[in-house]
Amino acid sequence: MLSHMKYERQQAPRPWLPAVARLGLAITLTFAAVPVRAQDIRGMQICTAEKQMERRTSCLQANVEFLQQALLKLGRETQARIDGDGKALAAARDEIAALRSEVKKLAGELAKLQAKANPPGKK
Repeated sequence: MLSHMKYERQQAPRPWLPAVARLGLAITLTFAAVPVRAQDIRGMQICTAEKQMERRTSCLQANVEFLQQALLKLGRETQARIDGDGKALAAARDEIAALRSEVKKLAGELAKLQAKANPPGKK
C-alpha cells in the first residue's frame, strides 16, 4: 500500500520570496523604462545612408577631417597638461634641493652643538 502512495515533500516557508519577486519586477521595469541612446560621436555623420558614391565619399572625408581636428585638439590639450606638469615637477625639484641643503645645514649646526655639549676629553 505504501508503494502506491505518492510522497510529497514539505517545503520550508519562504517569507522572502515575494520581496525578491517584487524587487526583480521593479528592476526589470526600471530598465525597460530607460530610453536607449545610440553611442554616436557628436560631429560624425552617418555615411551609410548615402546612395551616391560621391556623396558617401564627401561624407567620409568630412568625418575624417572632424576626427583629425579632434585629435589635434586633444594633442594640444595633452601637451599643455604635460608642459604644466613639467613646470610643477621642476618647481618641486628645486624645493627638494633647497630643503636638502637646509637639512644639511641644520645637521651641521646640530653636530656643532653636540660637540660643544660633550667635549671629547670629558665623559
